Amino acid sequence: MNSDPDDYHTFSAAPPPPVTGIPAGINGVAIGYVVRGPQMSFQDQVREFSKGAAELSVQFAKGCKDIVFQTLGREDAFLARNFGRNSFAGKQFGRGCDRIGKRFKAFNDYLPEDKDPAHAWSVIGFVFVLAFAVLSVNTNYATTSAPAVKKVFIHPPSAERLLLPDARYMAYREQGVSVDRARFTMIAPHSFLSSRLTGIPGVKASLLEEFGVRLLTYDLPGFGESDPHPCRTLQSSASDMLFLANALGVKEKFWVVGYSSGSMHAWAALKYIPEKLAGAAMFAPMVNPYDALITKVERRLIWDKWSGRRKSMLFLARRFPRLLGYVYRRSFLSGRHDKLDVWLSLSLGNRDKALVTDPIYQEFWERDVEESIRQGNAKPFIEEAVLQVSNWGFSLADIKLEKKKQGGGILGWVKVLLNGNVDEYTGFLGPIHVWQGMDDKVVPPGMTDFVHRVLPGVAVHKLPYEGHFTYYYFCDECHRQIFTTLFGTPQGPLNNFTTTELLAADQTPLETGHVEEEGLEANQPSLLQEDTTNETENLDNPAY
Repeated sequence: MNSDPDDYHTFSAAPPPPVTGIPAGINGVAIGYVVRGPQMSFQDQVREFSKGAAELSVQFAKGCKDIVFQTLGREDAFLARNFGRNSFAGKQFGRGCDRIGKRFKAFNDYLPEDKDPAHAWSVIGFVFVLAFAVLSVNTNYATTSAPAVKKVFIHPPSAERLLLPDARYMAYREQGVSVDRARFTMIAPHSFLSSRLTGIPGVKASLLEEFGVRLLTYDLPGFGESDPHPCRTLQSSASDMLFLANALGVKEKFWVVGYSSGSMHAWAALKYIPEKLAGAAMFAPMVNPYDALITKVERRLIWDKWSGRRKSMLFLARRFPRLLGYVYRRSFLSGRHDKLDVWLSLSLGNRDKALVTDPIYQEFWERDVEESIRQGNAKPFIEEAVLQVSNWGFSLADIKLEKKKQGGGILGWVKVLLNGNVDEYTGFLGPIHVWQGMDDKVVPPGMTDFVHRVLPGVAVHKLPYEGHFTYYYFCDECHRQIFTTLFGTPQGPLNNFTTTELLAADQTPLETGHVEEEGLEANQPSLLQEDTTNETENLDNPAY
């Protein structure tokens, strides 16, 4: 006990011993120095922290165990009442285990004597299940090498191109007979992820010659070797088709061919340039799946045929089209080839699956894709996908052939008096043929049913057991049936010859007697030949 200057008594511990080498202060405590114990290293701190975390984890696990036991392990708990030893299920399971144990009791002699048979058999059963699972894993990859990834090859430019009025270039391709010998002209816009090389896949040149058909195909804006369009619409698509026909000398009406998603460009031609069309041939025609005229039943028949990934791609095209660029750059714009159904999220029927694995089809498909993605730009593909699910600017009902209603009042009477009682029609006047495979899962038959309901005048050809590709691709007999349906009996090309062809023909002089019978002198063979040439040049192709 010590006393301070104010006479207060205080109790304190004995002063610490003085530290050697440090100047002592009052009561032996150093002045200006702090005495600390030994410091812990970083490894020691980590070790102590780990120990504390481990202890907390153990306590937490024990708490969870107690909660589970109190909730499920009590006799009045749900599991104990229904699956415990005294429950009906537990008794049945126990009896089964007892019967199995009796059968395997003879094998207990081979088990370790110091182990409980129940525990030993549980370990044996677990090892058996684990070994069976390991052996069931497919290990083919260990014995067979993975197929090499085939890269996309961009071929040198080779297309013929024409300059459009808006300074864009359009690449095109001609097949069949020449323009002056064409009895029929067909123009085929291609579908998504395709190019001018498609046309009618595998059609024989001899078949085109037999029917006198000239087939024209072209690259859509931004596809292949065609320049992109700054503001694409279906109306601009019809304008491009019309300019192509005029620039390549198509003077008569032509047929438009629509296949799959390329059919929307054919529908646009029927709407915007009907006066230039002789007819339309549609194959599995795609329509807008969000069309307001589609009923609930038709919508269900269409959407139920598509995979979840295909539905999500359509949703992205309608709501979030910018995300399509990311998807496309990871698929067909990645620089590597892959399967068609993987790239386009398609569900294929059995016959379509067999066709797309054929080497002839694969070679054609890869070359067509390489031409389609030549420019490496995702924007044209996004525009094409958005056009498919957006407002087209017209309805299929606008193409329907209907009698135009006469206006009432004085103007209507004056029109009847001047022009007579002549019926006027709206819509497309020519024939429309639709071929639809009934096993098509890319463009379900429900779409064709919708087209037939809206356009009752359409001639629908239903193809049992055919898919999306099998009737249109590499089928000589199918192509002959198509041409026969459209054009009737083959009559060959027109016998129109140019002046050069006539000069190269046989020019044997006519006999004098024969010329005199015709009222011409023998010294005028050149005049006869010149008149015949002029007459041939003035022939016009008949309209069909």
